Amino acid sequence: MDEAGSIHGTFHPLSDTAALDPLVDRVGGARYVLLGEASHGTSEFYRWRAAITARLIAEKGFSFVAVEGDWPDCLGLHRYVVGAPEPPGDPHAALAGFQRWPRWMWANEETLGFLLWLRRHNGSLPAGSRAGFFGLDVYSLWDSLRAILDYLREHEPDRVGAALEAYRCFEPYAEDAQAYALSNGLVPARCESEVVALLAELRRRAPTGADEPGPGSEPGHGHGHGSGPAVDGGGGLDGGGLERLAAEQNAEVVANAESYYRSMVHGGPRSWNIRDRHMVATLDRLVDHHGPEAKAVVWAHNTHVGDARATDMASAGMVNVGQLVREAHAVDGVVAVGFGSYEGTVIAGDHWGAEPRVMTVPPARPGSLEALLHRALPGEEALCVFPDPPGQDDWMRRTLDHRAIGVVYRPRAEAWGNYVPTVVAGRYDAFVHCDRTRALTPLGREDEPVPGEPETYPTGV
Repeated sequence: MDEAGSIHGTFHPLSDTAALDPLVDRVGGARYVLLGEASHGTSEFYRWRAAITARLIAEKGFSFVAVEGDWPDCLGLHRYVVGAPEPPGDPHAALAGFQRWPRWMWANEETLGFLLWLRRHNGSLPAGSRAGFFGLDVYSLWDSLRAILDYLREHEPDRVGAALEAYRCFEPYAEDAQAYALSNGLVPARCESEVVALLAELRRRAPTGADEPGPGSEPGHGHGHGSGPAVDGGGGLDGGGLERLAAEQNAEVVANAESYYRSMVHGGPRSWNIRDRHMVATLDRLVDHHGPEAKAVVWAHNTHVGDARATDMASAGMVNVGQLVREAHAVDGVVAVGFGSYEGTVIAGDHWGAEPRVMTVPPARPGSLEALLHRALPGEEALCVFPDPPGQDDWMRRTLDHRAIGVVYRPRAEAWGNYVPTVVAGRYDAFVHCDRTRALTPLGREDEPVPGEPETYPTGV
């Protein structure tokens, strides 16, 4: 049998959600499932990721979904899916909170479909057992500052001072991250002391008796809480526990965003590592918040969820979510799933802040993982769950180029860029191949571009 025939025999056709059984079986009792995407603008990746997640929540009791999105925006979606009384009943209104570019990444029809399903599913469960929806990312510096001020003014007015000092320090930059980053090339650590003071204030024990954060939580590293009981027993809202967690998380966002933007002006892997360590620390806080039996699903780009040690990212000094979660939680079980496609369309921007448009994704580079799978699985959507060594085939263990498309995409760069050298069975535990894919469907038009927002290092993912 030739290699294409051998590969075909290792994949299961994805005709319906029942075809996901091999992956659900592979998850077993694992507490962490990381679901990737080869681009932020592809419908099939979102649909299959949602289908996998729905089965994990309904059949295996997963506690929440944590996505590559901003904490304040996703908190509104969390309140919608758990049925909190204050958000609008219209899910379009919940998604309207996503204003920062690239808005289409979450404000799209595919995400809307999952949110509708999750709210219906949660509606049959007690409040403390409902699955939540949270954001892991670091970009929402100004939104998080405003959220901290709102929280402190309402609940702890005697502590507003530190938040105001931080807000005033950032105010001259008019919510322009690039202006702040460039200013630090002249005056290093411009707002660092104000942010450190704010973070220390938010980490102090709340006078209302909320759980005290655990020790040793530095920006971008480790846990923000101890491993005690859940603050509110799950995805529900208990009149304070989640609000306090949100305030503390917003302080972590401000601290890490300030460090992230300050580091970007110098280049190199440091800004990437700050961001992925922040996402993992946020994930840890969410798991602690939900309690010792919590299970988490993560949605993020392949470059975040696939283990960096199986790519050339490691030689560049970069770590990522997949590597860090595997290192910290292997005993709890971690399953990482990659996604890829051979050709089709995608929604993306020509540059950071550009009006998004549907672009053609050309056939994958010869010799790449996607080209290899296309020869074996032409026109198919299929799943492969990788066996443990030594049962892995040669193609699973050798280094192959693996396409990565960010929110910024330049198809002309396919000849020399847009690929990550990858040992696929080391990077992931399973892989979903969708041979031909199409662009996802945004909700409404993208807002006006935010001037000066810097492109994520190194590829806009």
